[in-house]
Amino acid sequence: MTGELLALGVSHKTAPLALRERLALPEGRSTRVLAELTDEPAVHEAVAVSTCNRTELYLVAADPVEAESAALGVLARQAGIRPTELMGAIYSLRGRAVVEHLFSVAAGLDSMIVGEAEIQGQVKRAYELALVEGATGPVSNRLFRDALAAGKRARSETSVARANVSVSSVAVSLAAGFLGDLENRRVLVIGAGENAELTARALRDRGVRTVFVANRRYDRALGLAQRYGGQAVSFDDLPAELEEADIVVSSTGAPHQIVGLEELALVASRRVNRPLVLLDLAVPRDIDPEARDCPGIALYDMDDLQQEVMRNMGAREAEAAEARVLVRQEVERFERWLTSLDVLPTISALRQRGEEIVDQVLRENSSRWESVSPADRERLEAMARAVVSRILHDPTLRLKDSAGEHDSYRYVHALRDLFALDLAPEPGDESQGAEVTELAPRRRKRSG
Repeated sequence: MTGELLALGVSHKTAPLALRERLALPEGRSTRVLAELTDEPAVHEAVAVSTCNRTELYLVAADPVEAESAALGVLARQAGIRPTELMGAIYSLRGRAVVEHLFSVAAGLDSMIVGEAEIQGQVKRAYELALVEGATGPVSNRLFRDALAAGKRARSETSVARANVSVSSVAVSLAAGFLGDLENRRVLVIGAGENAELTARALRDRGVRTVFVANRRYDRALGLAQRYGGQAVSFDDLPAELEEADIVVSSTGAPHQIVGLEELALVASRRVNRPLVLLDLAVPRDIDPEARDCPGIALYDMDDLQQEVMRNMGAREAEAAEARVLVRQEVERFERWLTSLDVLPTISALRQRGEEIVDQVLRENSSRWESVSPADRERLEAMARAVVSRILHDPTLRLKDSAGEHDSYRYVHALRDLFALDLAPEPGDESQGAEVTELAPRRRKRSG
């Protein structure tokens, strides 16, 4: 293998919303982070996963210690904070722990709502962005493909996703708990992304009939509004729509707040005996958190949703048990492949070493065989190669069989040491074959 797996990040389990929103990586910022990471000599491959509940960097590192320090610095710079401010909130994983964590994330087993479906698409988009940016390589490509496959299996082959609970459905339940019956309520949806659409769908299922959608791109707002029987409005109309709405759902992905305290205080003063529910599903937050102090306004953000989810965690965890068994199976499968990255080059180098010894002995003794016919010379060479092949047969089989087992590391390093195997080919030497070439890390190409 060309490096060690490393993961670094924060989630709803380790960091409050105020810190998570500073570390959030919208697509533009994620692209910059990937570029910075892959410019680091200690980092071979990188993928950045950022959702409303987590920001995580997955790396293949030549030097895990240097890579971890570099990644911590990159995250801190993007957030505009000192690295020391992340201590206590950030977690660092290596080796198998990285695989177990990512597979659990993709399966929704590490989510705020166990079994949620949205995380699968979020992980996929994060991987595809890294792929487009040239930040991935053979190990991270296989890691993320297998993680997505494990997540798909967990949802299709176990009961973990059958309860159909999501961030959006919990948010709508909170709104109903505050307002009562949602039928005929007027709803304003700000944003036209995945969370906004899922919430619009959940509201429709609860009887909402009037949906207004605001988005900076009017065509996207229009498309979402038409799908759910609503109307599209421009951002310029937000103040008026806030006064008329009963429920406001905001999920834009904007890097800054779009609904301020002064604006909401004015809205609250103009609403007489008409409560307003604000559901802020964005990270970073779209709505000033101090708005919850305005009279007649109930504001729920991702931290509030998390508290609501924790009250019903027991049942979800029971459903997740069978999914965890399946995920462990997929982790073992990936581990066997990962171990083979060391095994295959070692086998190739061992066979090459045997061929080199035969060639050397034949050259050293060529002058002694002047009377040997060409046919006998070929037979002698074939016999020498057959002897070497048989000697190496059992070690080769043992090494292949050990791939993915605890003995593999011991066998690989023993053979490298005993046979003085140099697995780094000289310039122009392609004798190690496609297995080794495939595993060379892919670096981003810079222009200028």
